[in-house]
Amino acid sequence: MLSVLKMAIRNLLRYQRRTLLTTLLITIGIVAVLLFIALSGSFRALMVGQITDSMLGHLQIHKRGYVRSIDSLPLTLNMKPQMVDKVNETLAELDGVESWSPRIKFGAMFSNFKETTNIRLNAVDPAREVSTCPLLPGRIIDGDRNGPLVESGKILIPELLAKGMKVKLGDSIVIVATNRDGSVNGKTFAVHGILEGISGPGGRDGYMHIEDARDLLRMEDDEISEIAIRLSDTSKLDASYTGLKNTLGILKNKQGKPAFEVHKWEKLSPFSNIAKMIDMLDIFIKVMLVSIVLISVMNVMLMAVFERVQEIGTISAIGTTPNKILALFVSEGLLLGLLGSLVGTLLSLAAIYMMNIKTISFSFGRQENLVLEPTIATAEVISIAAVVIIVAVLASLQPAWKASRMDPITALRHV
Repeated sequence: MLSVLKMAIRNLLRYQRRTLLTTLLITIGIVAVLLFIALSGSFRALMVGQITDSMLGHLQIHKRGYVRSIDSLPLTLNMKPQMVDKVNETLAELDGVESWSPRIKFGAMFSNFKETTNIRLNAVDPAREVSTCPLLPGRIIDGDRNGPLVESGKILIPELLAKGMKVKLGDSIVIVATNRDGSVNGKTFAVHGILEGISGPGGRDGYMHIEDARDLLRMEDDEISEIAIRLSDTSKLDASYTGLKNTLGILKNKQGKPAFEVHKWEKLSPFSNIAKMIDMLDIFIKVMLVSIVLISVMNVMLMAVFERVQEIGTISAIGTTPNKILALFVSEGLLLGLLGSLVGTLLSLAAIYMMNIKTISFSFGRQENLVLEPTIATAEVISIAAVVIIVAVLASLQPAWKASRMDPITALRHV
């Protein structure tokens, strides 16, 4: 086998221009794929981080049926205190959970004493909410970002309502809400801050203290609508999700039906569709790489067979077996794949390293200087290089088979 590889190397060196062009094509393909995956993966991770760390959390737990009716924010599907206690016990024992935040979500009417409109409210424990969604204070465009997220008797309102209702920081407003029994109650609040409107339908999500919500909605129990969860390691999202499904997901209510439902962030955000499109683009560009390698290697091997017909006839006539001729041409394809993969991978890693040094930044809404940190997993690099090498070998099989099956006499007569 070693002698076959030596012959294959000599043959590639004999046709240096062709070998160089083929290697260059493979190299360009690998560089394009690895850089695209590194950049798209970094962009995806950054955008997912913006969504999860400022709004959703990585996982959420609700009473069964809540998410199906989430547009109406039903108070009748809130979790009762005993259910909340069970969730707290489970989360305290689950590895990888960094923090979690209870929320009460409800719809209300927002009035500036002159005009009235609707608002979606998230009632939270300020400290726990910031621990679970650490980027949330950064969305405050007018107000104190460094103090408590929201204090009792105050409210964070979305920019859309602040502009539309001409409400400023410190103004008094009235929130009117209907509780689960149909009773209407109103309460006056001071505007604590104005939020960048990137969340919720139409950007109408506001925040208040959870105790204010219980008072406004006249809740006798410490019930909540959902629990948002932050993980210490997002790579263990699937494992944590499975763990919660296996503990809370199997619990039944009095009717014998599941009591809880657990959802990943992507189930609750339309941005997940963009993330899926990025994943599809990754697959598409990998297919393009396979096509480039397949066509370039097959082309160069077919040309090699055509130009070396007499040579093939000669080595066949002196007793070289068809299998050895087959192995010779396949080895040439293998070496082209190895060389292109090695050079392409080294150039890609160098380019990724340089991009991290130079810093690539962009703006998202009012958030400026968001920095992309292109990275690529070792497994991804190895898998792409392996695919290139395998495709190079497969592309050389047909020309190699053709060469190994040539009749020596006919080949020697070839002009």
